Amino acid sequence: MVISRTPHRISFFGGGTDFPNWYLNYGGKVIGASVDKYSYITCRYLPPFFNHKYRISYSKIEIANHITEILHPSVRESLKYTIEELKYFTHDTSFEIHHVGDIPARSGMGSSSSFTVGFLNALYALTGRLVTKKRLFTEAIHIEQNLIKESVGSQDQVWAACGGLNLITFEVNGEILVKPIIMQKQKIKSFEGKFLLFFTGISRFATDIESSKIQNIHNKKAELKTMLELVDEAYSIITSERDDFTDFGKLLNETWLLKKKLSDKVSNTEIDTLYKNAIKSGAVGGKLLGAGGGGFMLFYVEPEHHENVKAALSNYLNVPFNFDFSGSQIIVYRPNYND
Repeated sequence: MVISRTPHRISFFGGGTDFPNWYLNYGGKVIGASVDKYSYITCRYLPPFFNHKYRISYSKIEIANHITEILHPSVRESLKYTIEELKYFTHDTSFEIHHVGDIPARSGMGSSSSFTVGFLNALYALTGRLVTKKRLFTEAIHIEQNLIKESVGSQDQVWAACGGLNLITFEVNGEILVKPIIMQKQKIKSFEGKFLLFFTGISRFATDIESSKIQNIHNKKAELKTMLELVDEAYSIITSERDDFTDFGKLLNETWLLKKKLSDKVSNTEIDTLYKNAIKSGAVGGKLLGAGGGGFMLFYVEPEHHENVKAALSNYLNVPFNFDFSGSQIIVYRPNYND
């Protein structure tokens, strides 16, 4: 039996430029961080006493005898990939898989990719293999984009695998480069303390929104190029000698206004009202995480205004967080077949 722990993420700048349709033509960049909210996956070989070959527990419980019967897309395609392409298991291998998470699905913090990366990590651990973080995110991207055929970008898988506060660059040749943003510990804590995270309570299917963005991608060149420029500006701010990040918060407001132009599904009346109330109460800027449409909203707020913003958004759940620098890890490894 193995248990993997894989972080979720917050994305600050550059979202949309991590779609292959964009960066394979123009290049892309994002700045963001993994956070200490995790996806936990328990995976073990199923003992040969059952009438089924696969048992998968998440928000549902699935029992199946063939991979094609599995409804969970990431479980199905990840198993097919490791069996049919990598030959690490056979179709006679039986599995029990159990997932729990700190963050609800369809909430904009990369839960789907955290699952895929964590599940791949657990499968490799079952075979006694320790694979690189780059391999984890590369294969997770392949599974989600090419096998499941979801309308997703390529950043969430990187955060899940690598962890950290990073600048990620997507080259036109398909190469993905991860550059950690180096700060002294005290400065990182100061930066981390500038943010408030709220759950809107609205769930949405990211692929529905991302599909509309992808369809519009070549009509939104101006917006995406400006969003790309904001990545460089934000990077300059947080790597400067100053311990003042207010301009970073102002840039968040700019990127949110641009993000709303990518699709009319990104925001709605409730989200716009929530945002206005936060700004009136002292927030400098903010944005919805992920595709938009609901989920979590992140705000840059100087500490002296935290309580005012929390009071103004008291109908929404405030979720404290810290950055995660570990990435996907195997936290339990007991390879005994009968565990």
